[in-house]
Amino acid sequence: MNFSIFHSNENGLELVNLKEEKTGTEVALLPGYGAALHAWRVRQRNENVFNVIDHYHDLAEVQKEMGRSYKSPKLSPFPCRIPAGKYEFEGAVYQLESLFPDGTAIHGLLYNKAFTITEEDAGDSSATLSLEYFYKKEDKGYPYDYNCQVRYVLHPENVLEIVTTVTNLDKQVIPIADGWHPYFQLGGNIHDWLLQFHASAIVEFDEKLIPTGLLSQYDLFDSPRLIGDTFLDNCFVLKPDIVSPACELFNPANGLRISFFPDMSYPYLQLYTPPGRSSIAVENLSAAPDCFNNKMGLILLPPGHSQIFTVRYKVSVA
Repeated sequence: MNFSIFHSNENGLELVNLKEEKTGTEVALLPGYGAALHAWRVRQRNENVFNVIDHYHDLAEVQKEMGRSYKSPKLSPFPCRIPAGKYEFEGAVYQLESLFPDGTAIHGLLYNKAFTITEEDAGDSSATLSLEYFYKKEDKGYPYDYNCQVRYVLHPENVLEIVTTVTNLDKQVIPIADGWHPYFQLGGNIHDWLLQFHASAIVEFDEKLIPTGLLSQYDLFDSPRLIGDTFLDNCFVLKPDIVSPACELFNPANGLRISFFPDMSYPYLQLYTPPGRSSIAVENLSAAPDCFNNKMGLILLPPGHSQIFTVRYKVSVA
């Protein structure tokens, strides 16, 4: 078989690894913390192995930092911020209990949850890991039951497909949105990388990074452009029906490139350049920040119904 799956323990982290034997490409996943994408190691032309995922190095760091920087977990049932953790739905006001130090609710309720493995399959054409988490009214501010299934598939030529399926297990309609929060690194400083993404608009934020309801035209990175000293902590509306990658990162110094192919279920792109500037968070989102209040991209999922969200990443080595 060209693909394999194996389990490992790395600095206290219980990982599941998907590997393509021919190329040596290896994807490490962390089921115990939000089904996170922990590592994606590719072999460069000089035979060096490079991990394009900026991750936590050990269990202690995960436990300390996951709720601060949110490197790579599933964002569900909402991405980004909800001011004061309050929202109104069907005439009732809800208060989320899980809050960030700044008083907002941020990045959902599953980022630190242990997902259960439901499938491991490897063959000649791919390696697949499926996981799920049953959310059962665990936060009083989100009093619903739903299931979140995540399927990672490693394909040939350094392509990773991530499919999320959320199913309403409650007896009423539930508000739901979905997203991811991986930090990507290509070596060196992002100042020297090229960035391109196809946005039809930027979502205007207030000083607390909450959408104002206004959209503005944005085309700064419509063609490849050096990131330089640009600071980003913004949400963009992607242009529909893009044939080329919706977003692309490229490091000219070593030829590493990451291309992003979200389907129509992820019409928003959130980009964040952290202070260290050795990586960048590229977040595919189904809805804008504070969607429970502003309804931008919010899905109202009927009982018994499911919604599927799909994104593909491709790493290219020059």
